[in-house]
Amino acid sequence: MKIKKYGHTLKEYKTKLRQSPLNPKVLASDLHIDVNKSFKKELYRKLIHLSSLWIPALIYFAKPIISISVFAAIFIGDMILEYGNYKKWRWARRTFGLLFYRALRNKELKRCQMQPSGGAYVMLAAIACTLLFPPNIAVVAMTIMLISDTCAALFGKAYGTRCLYKNKSLEGTAAFFISALVIMMLCNFILPVTYASILAAFTATMAEVFEDKLDIDDNFSIPLSVGIILTLLN
Repeated sequence: MKIKKYGHTLKEYKTKLRQSPLNPKVLASDLHIDVNKSFKKELYRKLIHLSSLWIPALIYFAKPIISISVFAAIFIGDMILEYGNYKKWRWARRTFGLLFYRALRNKELKRCQMQPSGGAYVMLAAIACTLLFPPNIAVVAMTIMLISDTCAALFGKAYGTRCLYKNKSLEGTAAFFISALVIMMLCNFILPVTYASILAAFTATMAEVFEDKLDIDDNFSIPLSVGIILTLLN
């Protein structure tokens, strides 16, 4: 039996979808797909990202040995879980799915080789910042990575209309840079704002935009770039 769908048989409709260069918004409307689905998924991802703001707080208030021990334990646990998921261990796949499935992008779900997730790089960055930089700089570096990256992604998804580089929009990039400067000003009581702050914010923005050129996860490159600039120039 042929199934009618919006005036066409299902087979004809699928053929039309494959052959016609349809407008994505029109196509989404025709198929009754929520046009904000990608934004909602990104929002979910970034809420998890923001939940990691306990990291700069721990760096600031705890002794380095305690912070590093906590970060290292989480990093090792995460890597074991990710390796188990890659090897298709039943418990690992089930746990990994419950914890991370909704937060992963399609390209991350389709990986056919072992590759650390963004969360692993966050922990690795936390360890590196705690070891390499003074606590006030480490706090600012990690906070910028967590908040500014979130602002860039959400503003880019919601308002991005001008392509700056590949999938990076001018609006999202501007949101990253401005939010990084705001964070610098709010943290003025632990790290005075200077010309180095502006340069660090700009460098972090470029690390986010050109992540593919650096071939380093931006969860790691952003805080490291901020920390290096502030350490050398302050």
